[in-house]
Amino acid sequence: MSSTSLDRSPYLLAARGEPVPHTPVWFQRQAGRALPEYRKVREGISMLEALRRPDLVVEITLQPVRRYGVDAAVFYSDIVAPLKSAGFDIDIKPGVGPVVAEPIRDATGLKSVRPVTPADVPYTTDAVQQLVSELGGTPLIGFAGAPFTVASYLIEGGPSKDFARTKAMMHGNPDLWHALADRLADVAIAYLAVQVEAGASAIQLFDSWAGGLSPRDYERFVMPHSAKVFEAIKSYDVPRVHFGVNTGELLGLMSAAGADVIGVDWRVPLDEAVRRLDTPKPVQGNLDPALLFAGWDAIEPEIDRILDEGKKAPGHIFNLGHGVPPNADPDVLARITKYVQTRSAR
Repeated sequence: MSSTSLDRSPYLLAARGEPVPHTPVWFQRQAGRALPEYRKVREGISMLEALRRPDLVVEITLQPVRRYGVDAAVFYSDIVAPLKSAGFDIDIKPGVGPVVAEPIRDATGLKSVRPVTPADVPYTTDAVQQLVSELGGTPLIGFAGAPFTVASYLIEGGPSKDFARTKAMMHGNPDLWHALADRLADVAIAYLAVQVEAGASAIQLFDSWAGGLSPRDYERFVMPHSAKVFEAIKSYDVPRVHFGVNTGELLGLMSAAGADVIGVDWRVPLDEAVRRLDTPKPVQGNLDPALLFAGWDAIEPEIDRILDEGKKAPGHIFNLGHGVPPNADPDVLARITKYVQTRSAR
């Protein structure tokens, strides 16, 4: 990283466990349907089409930075975007999520998942380069889907509540499972590398649905593949964040997979989350998104509590415990941002 104002970014300092001028704040899914300006630019344009247009990706990524004054931007994309660009038949249906035309259930289906190269996602390189130029001292977070979460969509055919087919493959055909997860690890590595090489300052690996697994299954079937991703990105010397929902029982294992920062949802207090990690490291989180609708008198004491609990970690990045709900009030998020930055200022 060059010696610029980016070096003193509160987000990057916190992610590295260094002293910060204030606790940095950003919001998962901060770019999206909660913003009227987002709905305006997306009108009549499908999500997958929008992701392939650098002009839209840049605008949508910048919108919450302008609106909220957050300490980091997160690249506007989707965890299935690189697969789609590599020719896999997958779509994102409004109100549903990723939907697969022909779910992977056997070795023949595995052949449809091919490696991703920079040539598959030139629009990603263009968008990241433009964003880095416009963001200046605000870091850009790149991201990818973790092998388990992406695999669950490919096997189930879409979103699932119990991941029955995925778990059945893990236990009933472990060779096929590991072959698929290994390919998806390579997809994540390639997509993250494209973003970092274009200028992203940090990466986040989303294993959104890993909380549906037992610690034993996670350690056996998932952890080696996530660890492969983190190890491959290590040489870029950028903070690596790991996040999942309802992963309180997995935090130690997710940390041991190699992340530098662990995202924590609202179910586990941050000080307890720090105790569960394999080694002390920065944490990210963890306001319950539902509280965005509870009124400021309820939100403020929760922020105070979270900031105090976050002091138990070497670094703390304030965030929600999951993504911004589509019907959230942008003014509330702007107020949270300012309050966190002001209250934690040193």
